[in-house]
Amino acid sequence: MEHISPADALTLAAHAADKQGPGNLLRIVLIVMVVGCVLVGWLLLRGYRK
Repeated sequence: MEHISPADALTLAAHAADKQGPGNLLRIVLIVMVVGCVLVGWLLLRGYRK
């Protein structure tokens, strides 16, 4: 097993991260969508309680 220096490992990780595409943006959009759905559901259920 060959040894990889930390600088080489960081460079390889940066190149791999560039090739992944819109991962962070998609993750943020999905989180905002789930939080929005929970908020809308809570508001609707709160309104029907009366």
